[in-house]
Amino acid sequence: MAEKKNNTFDGIMADLKKGQYAPVYILMGEEPFYIDAIANYILEHVLAPEERDFNQTVLYGIDLENAEGTARLINMARDYPMMAERRVVMVKEAQNMRNFELLEKYFDKPMPTTILVLCYKGKIDRRKKFLAQASKMGVVFESTKKNDRELLAFINKYIKEKGATADDKAVQMVKEHVGADLSRVRSEIDKLLVALPEGDRRITPELVEKRVGVSKDFNVFELRNALVQKDVFKANQIVKYFNNNPKAGSLYSILPNLFGFFQNLMIAYYAPDKRTERGVANFLGLSSEWAARDFVTAMRNYSGTKTLQIISKMREIDAKSKGLDNPNTGSEELFKELIYFILH
Repeated sequence: MAEKKNNTFDGIMADLKKGQYAPVYILMGEEPFYIDAIANYILEHVLAPEERDFNQTVLYGIDLENAEGTARLINMARDYPMMAERRVVMVKEAQNMRNFELLEKYFDKPMPTTILVLCYKGKIDRRKKFLAQASKMGVVFESTKKNDRELLAFINKYIKEKGATADDKAVQMVKEHVGADLSRVRSEIDKLLVALPEGDRRITPELVEKRVGVSKDFNVFELRNALVQKDVFKANQIVKYFNNNPKAGSLYSILPNLFGFFQNLMIAYYAPDKRTERGVANFLGLSSEWAARDFVTAMRNYSGTKTLQIISKMREIDAKSKGLDNPNTGSEELFKELIYFILH
């Protein structure tokens, strides 16, 4: 049985690769990437190809909506393997299942030769009895969405694993353009790696611009940089570019990024050592001092009071963009209004 204490993604994968399997896996959460990665590894590596026909079953939650379906799942899990050491029973899209309470009895004494895997794309109430039982007997893993810092670390780690490096700006461009969809992040990075010239393993902003389709000069990263520097001309240039090219960026896609930055800037004011990049990086839990540079610069250009006003203004603009107390002002004008307020 796998060690129950090591329920991180890396810990679970390490146990699986060592052949240490738990009888029950509940893989849940809002980030499907890690759920799929664990599930696919189990399907591809636990059983030999010749063992799978009789010992590997994949079901879907939509087919297990009633009590009869759940009872059928339990019966499959209680079956003995045929000409193999174990069997795998997996339920994909388990969020469509019902009658989870019927699994409580099985989780009390799961079949030791069966690996039962439930892939639940969403959140399960931690107070549910079946979840507590599954945690005692096996592995309960929650896959959460990455925050900005974690997303940057994920991108850098994946690039490093592929034997390549990337400019900080190139990494930021990928993050801002693709967002927190980890599967899409990996797909876009794979495109960049394939496009690298022979003998060169460095991803540059120019390559990202060419292959991913995001301008190296007109993107949310450059807009944020212009706001940090209080570069009025450049900021307005970028806003004009976005308003003329909505697919490249818009108020709706950029507002969350800017809000996150100024929210963290407000937190940075409470850092014991807010004058140095190292002090701010440590206080905010950033992956590098380079990542703290914008916050140190912004604290020189924006007072704490102004930062609070900007955060409040962003909330107002967000509400107006959704039609609250705003009969006719379009998103382009709201975008201009916000940038003007930040800079003046």
